[in-house]
Amino acid sequence: MNMPTGRVLLVGAGPGAPDLLTLRAARALTSADVVVHDGLIDPAVLDLAPNARRVDVSKRRARHTLPQDEIGALLVREAQAGNIVVRLKGGDPFVFGRGGEEVSACVDAGVAVEVIPGVSSALGAAAQAQMPLTHRDHASTLSFVAGTCQGLAEQDWTGLAGHGRTLVIYMGVATAQLIAEKLMADGLSPDTPCAILERGTHDDARALRTLLADLGDAVAREGVRSPALIVVGAVAALGTATDVLNRLKAFA
Repeated sequence: MNMPTGRVLLVGAGPGAPDLLTLRAARALTSADVVVHDGLIDPAVLDLAPNARRVDVSKRRARHTLPQDEIGALLVREAQAGNIVVRLKGGDPFVFGRGGEEVSACVDAGVAVEVIPGVSSALGAAAQAQMPLTHRDHASTLSFVAGTCQGLAEQDWTGLAGHGRTLVIYMGVATAQLIAEKLMADGLSPDTPCAILERGTHDDARALRTLLADLGDAVAREGVRSPALIVVGAVAALGTATDVLNRLKAFA
């Protein structure tokens, strides 16, 4: 008797807005038996899999529902039971999504796995703010880094920010002050433009502009909450940012 064979689909849910989901991702959801999803996934996206069993493995700062190795084991176990498993991740699975670890778990177990890319949060949030991350006159180099506390001091960002370069920092809200100090200690000018892109692509998104020296204070003053990205470089002064910070300074 043939054993049931399932498979795993690592699906990028995009930066937040449901209509930025790709057609391939939507089709994957309609075929799912099980959806293993991160937090911050719009309910309208989950509703594309109305008959699937949902497993929430949300990660929050200092709280993980399941450790990463257990998530990999869960995907393997469900696929080996014969299920089509959609592993639904915000943004793109391979941009700070730990998708590579989950692919490895499946491959090591002999489980078929496919990756369906999504619009990365940086691209979606910047597009909504009409802020080009590269620009012929301002930046020809683009770097993505993680700004989480763990290991921040040991990360080498030398040369990632400055003239002609754009630095996009994921997960940097809680460490914004440390990030600013780190970049200035590396020689970046305190008056380097910065943007804070909060809840990009959502209806309540904010695009705030400030300078590097004021970055930590700006995050605190404006009550910025995750999910949010920090953009450092000349392009941060472009686009349709709401300029809340600048208006507050004008009336101070």
